[in-house]
Amino acid sequence: MLGLVWLIPALPLAGALILAIGGARLERRLVAWIGVGSIALATIVAMLITWAFLASPPAGNNYTRVIWTWLAAGGFHAQIAFYLDALSVLMVLVVTFVSFLIHLYSAEFMIEDEGYSRFFCYMNLFVASMVTLLLGNNLLLLYLGWEGVGLCSYLLIGFWYTDPANGRAAQKAFIVTRVGDSALIIGLFLLYHQLGTLDIQPLMQRAAEQWPVGSSVATAAALLLLGGAVGKSAQLPLQTWLPDAMAGPTPTSALIHAATMVTAGVYLLARTHVLYSLSPVGQLAVAVVGAVTLLVAGCSALTQNDIKRVLAYSTVSQIGYMFLACGVGAWSAAIFHFMTHAFFKALLFLAAGVVIEALHHEHDIFKMGALRKELPVAFWTFLIAGCSLAGLPLITAGFYSKGLIIWSAGASETGSVWLWLAGVVGVFLTAAYIFRVIFVVFFGAPHSSVSHRPGWAMQLPLVVLAFLSIVGGWVNLPVWLGNHPAFEDFLHLALPPLREGHAAVMGELGSEGIVTATFIVGVFVAWLLYVRRPELSRALTAPAWSRALHRFWFTDWGMDWLYDRAFVRPTLWFARVDRDDWVDLIYTGIAEVCVEAWRGLQVTQSGKVRWYAAGITIGTVIFVFLALIL
Repeated sequence: MLGLVWLIPALPLAGALILAIGGARLERRLVAWIGVGSIALATIVAMLITWAFLASPPAGNNYTRVIWTWLAAGGFHAQIAFYLDALSVLMVLVVTFVSFLIHLYSAEFMIEDEGYSRFFCYMNLFVASMVTLLLGNNLLLLYLGWEGVGLCSYLLIGFWYTDPANGRAAQKAFIVTRVGDSALIIGLFLLYHQLGTLDIQPLMQRAAEQWPVGSSVATAAALLLLGGAVGKSAQLPLQTWLPDAMAGPTPTSALIHAATMVTAGVYLLARTHVLYSLSPVGQLAVAVVGAVTLLVAGCSALTQNDIKRVLAYSTVSQIGYMFLACGVGAWSAAIFHFMTHAFFKALLFLAAGVVIEALHHEHDIFKMGALRKELPVAFWTFLIAGCSLAGLPLITAGFYSKGLIIWSAGASETGSVWLWLAGVVGVFLTAAYIFRVIFVVFFGAPHSSVSHRPGWAMQLPLVVLAFLSIVGGWVNLPVWLGNHPAFEDFLHLALPPLREGHAAVMGELGSEGIVTATFIVGVFVAWLLYVRRPELSRALTAPAWSRALHRFWFTDWGMDWLYDRAFVRPTLWFARVDRDDWVDLIYTGIAEVCVEAWRGLQVTQSGKVRWYAAGITIGTVIFVFLALIL
């Protein structure tokens, strides 16, 4: 059964190829069957492989399926080969299953769109690229999937390309992530030059054998790979593309945020964890990036009015938690939060899509209101997802995964009280901004009428994801609840366990207690400002300094303004100055020579057959003469 792992990327890729070639000539029902069915089959294969892996673990707890040799030049060899271990099995299972639910939802959500087949072609290719990234046994194949998800994000963010704003958002995502990708490819060159291979497992083994802890080369490689992860996962300072990516269709947003693209950076860090164990500086950088990002994005989410942009900043913040976990060596906690985040973030976007479509494609939360009775399924599922995101104690999945990260930030050998405190403050911000949305959208007075109600294809994924947003955390209940963490034990087959420090901030139960109290305070503040005393929220933004701070957070802490003046404008200025440089004379000269040659040859085209015949005869005589004398 494990030998069928190649089918997981092959099935979505086949669906994308069929839709690319003949999708425009197919009926919409058949397009949906191909688009959704290919992901459903990939999900079934992933489930069977997971069952086989758990029932009968392969030797060494890993399995490699070589398909063919991709490149062979000199001493360099790269294979199309897929690698299964506890990490890749879990990641692929979550990605394919959540992607299937998003595709099923899309079959109804996008039914009226003229680019229906094109949409599913891009979505299938997106999933194929992501699972290739996850299963690749070498960094070159991983990089192929890495660039594949970048391409698909560009195509889907700019899906409605007739609107120039959507095209600009797609270009921004593509260009900003290229910055991180450039760092990543340089890191791959460095690793191959130093260690002679890009196969991940031999590479990590050689690194551990040849580089001591604190090695400058290991630090350089770790920081370069971090640069790639920062770009793809929208972490500081390359987070600016993700909020603008909301220009794409809502199912695209769900796929990018929950199952593909932004989680790729977390996977890269986890897969190359050996490098970070050899580089304390690199690992600290990961933790600091995550801690700062989760706070910065949380503050920005508090100020947004567009429901999808609130969720976008939320994703940036939650990925920050995963980076924080990786930075303190809590690898299993990072992957645990990846799993629960996939469930509740996909649910948040899909439920938001129901609301947006029901209100004539309205995105402004302050033009909504009182929708809990009009859209009960969307309300209850969004509420469950919001509670899981914020960490409703004991019930929701997010409480257990986020709580484990926060405790690890303080208890880890490489953690600190400051990192732990950043995680706790992030809980307050998360509870405040998501319950702000819940109270404004689903309570209060109505501001728009409902014009459309979802069918079963849109509601079924919501119900399934709501169920998983609750029970998904029960696979790794903490020991203080009387449960043995079997989930962590499973991941420890591929990732090292957390090394607890001697001066932990507090016990896990005490940390969870503080997280619970912080959650309650965040919900209370949101209720007070947007339900009980809404005039207070308006009063808070009345002073000039408050409006300035609000604007600062609203514009992503001025990052776009900074980049525009530091990079964009100087580049454009230089392009204008250098528009007529001497290099252009070379190409202009070549063009003029070609034009003059054309004019000379034009004279010979008289249209008189006798001149053509004479020319052929003279040429033949000259050719024969030269052949005889040479």
